[in-house]
Amino acid sequence: MGTSSVPKFLTLFLMLLIVGSKLIHCTVTYDKKAIIIDGQRKILISGSIHYPRSTPDMWEDLVQKAKYGGLDVIDTYVFWNVHEPSPGNYNFEDRFDLVRFIKTVQKVGLYVHLRIGPYVCAEWNFGLQCKDSPRRLCR
Repeated sequence: MGTSSVPKFLTLFLMLLIVGSKLIHCTVTYDKKAIIIDGQRKILISGSIHYPRSTPDMWEDLVQKAKYGGLDVIDTYVFWNVHEPSPGNYNFEDRFDLVRFIKTVQKVGLYVHLRIGPYVCAEWNFGLQCKDSPRRLCR
């Protein structure tokens, strides 16, 4: 990441943090035995849904099926190579609409484990743009 990319990354991270904090109103703590959400110990079961691999019209049904299957949390990467295909050029539209995906998961009543990256280890080519920094290792 070049120095000019750091403020952009932080801006996007803070934007997602603000959006996320407005979606869920609960207290989360840990007592060395379990996660405690709103005063109750929870064992959270999670599964992955990679939002770019489906259309926004499919998301609610996929998340609903995950909930019926017993999941509490939807795990997803942030696919930076599609969100910033070139430096300063951002894409959060259609199947790359991360905020819409998060709101869909919240609507169904599940939590999101957002894997911010930068590397995506999900059989996804070019999950990390290595050309921007010679210090990065790429596969």
